[in-house]
Amino acid sequence: MDYKKASKEILDKVGGVENISNMTHCATRLRLTLRDSSLIQDEQVKKIEGVVNTLNKAGQYQILIGTNVPKLYDEFENLVKGNNDDESIKTNEGNSQGIVSKIFSAISAIFAPLLPALAGSGILRGLLILAEQTGLISEDSGTYAIINVASMSVFYFLPVLLAFTSARRFGADPFLSALIGAALLNPDYVSLMGDTGNGATTSFLKIPVVLMGYNATVVPIILSIWAFSYLYKFLEKKVPETLKLVVIPLVSLAIMVPLTIIVIGPIGVYSGEGVANVVNWLIERSSILTGILIGGGWSILVSLGIHWAVNPIMINNVSTYGFDYIVPYTFACNFAVIGVTIGVFLKAKNKKLKNFAASGFITIALSAIIEPVLFGLLIKNKKLFLAQIMGGAVGGAYLGLMKVVTSAFVFGSVTTFPAFVSDRELNFLNAMIGLLISLIVGIVLAYIFTKKDEELM
Repeated sequence: MDYKKASKEILDKVGGVENISNMTHCATRLRLTLRDSSLIQDEQVKKIEGVVNTLNKAGQYQILIGTNVPKLYDEFENLVKGNNDDESIKTNEGNSQGIVSKIFSAISAIFAPLLPALAGSGILRGLLILAEQTGLISEDSGTYAIINVASMSVFYFLPVLLAFTSARRFGADPFLSALIGAALLNPDYVSLMGDTGNGATTSFLKIPVVLMGYNATVVPIILSIWAFSYLYKFLEKKVPETLKLVVIPLVSLAIMVPLTIIVIGPIGVYSGEGVANVVNWLIERSSILTGILIGGGWSILVSLGIHWAVNPIMINNVSTYGFDYIVPYTFACNFAVIGVTIGVFLKAKNKKLKNFAASGFITIALSAIIEPVLFGLLIKNKKLFLAQIMGGAVGGAYLGLMKVVTSAFVFGSVTTFPAFVSDRELNFLNAMIGLLISLIVGIVLAYIFTKKDEELM
């Protein structure tokens, strides 16, 4: 794929640089906020080499590219920034996006760059647990300790990583933002909590301060960098150029670190834990119903691009409790999609459709990316979409009934099975049974719903 050529063609078909209000990308999609959506030549965009499909929802034009979208985005960003002032793009964003759309867009932009690190660390963690349980590695050995550090550091230092990506999203300095995140993990700060931990108290300029631990937290640092972005932009405008090198870092750190520790951090911790606790309470109250709704409905959230709102909850659960109930339900969805691709492959005679189903099967099984099949096949065929929803719902119900968890935040594929390795009895076996149910239901229903002369629309 020629990313530069594709970027130029996309930019031309969406109304040019002057029509771009905001741009970002997630794991598979280029996401554009446009000033005038009537200028979109949607059918022409779909014909561009490398574009799988498009979606225009919640004030955002989404172009499905696949896992190579970061490369396309880099070329697209160069084109836009080379012909326009990036600051003007950001300031016009608020006028063209609703609050819900802006929240989803922000979450996507903040977490997308970290997903490979989170997924890789999660798989490594699962393999380590498996090796320890089978006796290959002793929990007291240096080998275990080193691999454990490698697999868990992404969670411990999550505030630093999120500070950097949040800064890029909100328009603050990434390195100053990372320093704010690092300050929350500094050993001298941690030592202030002593043996008390969360809830320990101290004072700052005679102001009482309730201390919190911020390793592996998500919400506090995002809120902090969002607030910092306003301070940073103010300082950028008001501080003379000759003093910026010293004054901006000095004022930023002097204000934001205490403000985060005293006010923003505790609010973020309690709000993040509150949301996670509500979700987990609902799961505990009716895990079967939750499994049906998420297992069957996850693909709908993905198709709308709003599944990113749930990812922080899953990450927070793994970071806080060491396990998560929601991730298995997303597996159920993915394996139902795999089942549909198998059913279509077995029934259809059209060579193009069979090849598409086969490539979709491989993509999901190895990388957990369902968007190509979702947009290229399921959304266009309501019966097959229903087959996938039913497969995910039935498998999700079983996973909910057996209270299956993962020990890491990962994406649902064959390569991430180690995440189901847990101290919980029969957790891995029940996970495999639940996913097999989703797979079989998807195969059977897709085989029934697919006509022999079905074509790839």
